[in-house]
Amino acid sequence: MATQSRLPAFLLTRPAAQSHRFAAQLHQRFGQDIAITISPLLAPAFLGAPFPQGSFAALIFTSETGVAAFLANSARPASLPKLAYCVGARTANAARNAGLESVSADADAASLVALIRQHGQRGPLLHICGRHTRGDIAQSLTDAGIPTQSCVLYDQIAQDLTKDAIAVLRGEQAAMVPLFSPRSAAVFGSQVLALSLSSQPTYAVLSKAVGDSLSEVKNAKLCYADKPTAASLIDAIAKFYAAA
Repeated sequence: MATQSRLPAFLLTRPAAQSHRFAAQLHQRFGQDIAITISPLLAPAFLGAPFPQGSFAALIFTSETGVAAFLANSARPASLPKLAYCVGARTANAARNAGLESVSADADAASLVALIRQHGQRGPLLHICGRHTRGDIAQSLTDAGIPTQSCVLYDQIAQDLTKDAIAVLRGEQAAMVPLFSPRSAAVFGSQVLALSLSSQPTYAVLSKAVGDSLSEVKNAKLCYADKPTAASLIDAIAKFYAAA
């Protein structure tokens, strides 16, 4: 366990609701005295796009934002199925609260595709997604013989780091920046380059893909989660500072 004196100032960049939830998990693990600054880098914007025509056997969700965009869309057909395949427990819980029958892969997009194939789905399926996605779940499933369409219902608009966030990065205390997605990592990396920091924060990243999105940041210190979950990311942070 990392001691309090070794712990950094945390800078959280997820959307506000997810950042506050993660902040609570950090406080629970490391204590109430740790410094946490929240500066969301991506703001969701629902698009109100029309749904594809046709009959679908199940829905696919790869984020809680996708579930929220689905609920907010007034053009949502009543004939859509109740069965929803979800990338992880948080997304599955959101889908369940929306009245859907959710099944969670408890991992990542590749595990979600594998789960759907294991369930013997024949499709067609409908993936509710955002404008910026990594990989193509719909294409992967279609190539595997399960016809799947994508339905883009939201965007994630890039936001500038706040003055408080920049102060953390330029401060004397070491900084830790947990990053959960390749896009948020890329947005953060571009802003960090513009700041010309004298020293880099440490980045706790959810996956190799997230870490690779920081490739332009020189001398970036990375620690990786063993699994694509918030709990595993916190474990990685604890191990990193315990070994420091």
